[in-house]
Amino acid sequence: MKKRMLVILTMVAAMVLVLTGCSSNSSSETKTKGTLTIGLEGTYAPYSYRENGKLTGFEVDFAKALAKKMNLKAKFVPTKWDSLIAGLNSKTFDVVINNVGENASRKKHYIFAEPYVQSKSVLVTKANDTSIQSVDDLKGVKVAEGTGTDNYNKAKKFDAKIVPSSDFATTMSMIKQGRVQATINLREAFLTWEKDNKNSGLKYTEIPTSKLPNTKIAPLLNKDSTKLRDKMVKAEKQLRKDGTLKRLAIKYFGQDISK
Repeated sequence: MKKRMLVILTMVAAMVLVLTGCSSNSSSETKTKGTLTIGLEGTYAPYSYRENGKLTGFEVDFAKALAKKMNLKAKFVPTKWDSLIAGLNSKTFDVVINNVGENASRKKHYIFAEPYVQSKSVLVTKANDTSIQSVDDLKGVKVAEGTGTDNYNKAKKFDAKIVPSSDFATTMSMIKQGRVQATINLREAFLTWEKDNKNSGLKYTEIPTSKLPNTKIAPLLNKDSTKLRDKMVKAEKQLRKDGTLKRLAIKYFGQDISK
């Protein structure tokens, strides 16, 4: 009887250790051992886009440097914006690095690592459009925004009539064609797009921080990925300290947008 009881206790102890180990690993391991799987769009220059068929951009280089600091290999999974959060929920990837801004709603369900961009919002319109001077003029006006994006929420705040857009280039085309009058987006994205679209007939106006504060852009992770997040934060601080983050910002934006 004692021997049987000893066997049962040993089995129970072993099960506890296994369960404890699983709980610990679930918050520290990546989807694939030795690899950081990253969700992004790959259609939003200069953050992530394709050049001659190859994925490149500020966030691509940043993610590669980040993974290297974490002793991991970077693997990218290009996904449409509205599928990024779903992919994070289903563990299709470990982290989303795709110009995702910190906000209270996201913080309820996810965790962020360290911000790597302080982004300024601008209002883009036709150059000859004098009817829209500021975001206060957007009430009832058709604007193009990606569904569920921070820009969508910003436009909604000013009672704009939102028309869904799949990506930045499409948004610019919608304004030029007169299908919408404006968009709230990021200054950095417009300046990069403008380089390849000279004499576009579009202009941008910076939105005062009193109207829209700068957006903190940071890697987004599942709430149970706390250990991975902590390791990522440590790596980000190293990239900031050794100048890598500043160098990449200047390479793609012409200025340090990380602070």
